Amino acid sequence: MKPWEHLDTANTPDDKTLQLWRHDGDYAIRAEGYDLMVSRAHHSEDAMMSVACPRPPADAAILIGGLGMGYTLRATLDLLPAGGTAVVSELIPKVVEWNRGVLGPLAGNPLDDPRTEVVELDVVRVIRESENRFDSILLDVDNGPDSTTQDGNRRLYTPEGLAKIHRALRARGTVAVWAVTKDGGGFERRLRKAGFEAKTHRITAHGERGRKHVVFVGTKV
Repeated sequence: MKPWEHLDTANTPDDKTLQLWRHDGDYAIRAEGYDLMVSRAHHSEDAMMSVACPRPPADAAILIGGLGMGYTLRATLDLLPAGGTAVVSELIPKVVEWNRGVLGPLAGNPLDDPRTEVVELDVVRVIRESENRFDSILLDVDNGPDSTTQDGNRRLYTPEGLAKIHRALRARGTVAVWAVTKDGGGFERRLRKAGFEAKTHRITAHGERGRKHVVFVGTKV
C-alpha cells in the first residue's frame, strides 16, 4: 500500500497549520492533524449552490467563503450565467496556490474561469464591507456553526454576524452554511431570529450512500 505523501504546509493567522497530503490520486487537507477535507468525498460541497441558489439571475453575484479544493466554486460556475460573478474569499494564500497547482484539475481548474474573482481576505471582512451585494453567500469555512477552524469565524454565526450577512444579501438572497453535525446547536432557530426563512438539507458526503453532511440554508425576508 502506498503511504500518504506530505506535499506542503500552510500557517493560518491564528497559528494553526494546514497540511496538503496525497495518496494514490486522492488528496487531503488536514488541520492540526485531522482531515478538514478530502478529494474523494465532496458531494455535499457540490450541492451547496444547487440548494441555495438553483436559478441565479443573469447578473448574479455569489460569495464563496473558503476555496477548499474548488468543488463548491465549480458547482457554482456550472449554474452561474455568463454575466455572473463568483467571488471566492480565501484567507490563506497557500490554499489558492494549491488550487492553481496540484488541486486545480480535481474540479476542472475553476480559478481559470473569467467569472471567478479571488480575494485573499477574511470572509468576515468581505461580508462586513458589503451591502445588498450578493444573491447568495456560501460558507464552507468551518465544520459547522459550532465547530470553527478559525477562531475569528465564530463571529459569522452570532446574531451580529448573521445580521451582517442579512445586510450583505440582495432581496430574497440566501446564505448556505456547510456543517458536519446535524443540529448545529439549533442553527435554524438562529437563522430565523436573524430574519431568514430557514431549512436544513442532509446530503451524503460521497455519492448516494454513507455519511451525511448538512447544509443550512437561510433566505432573506
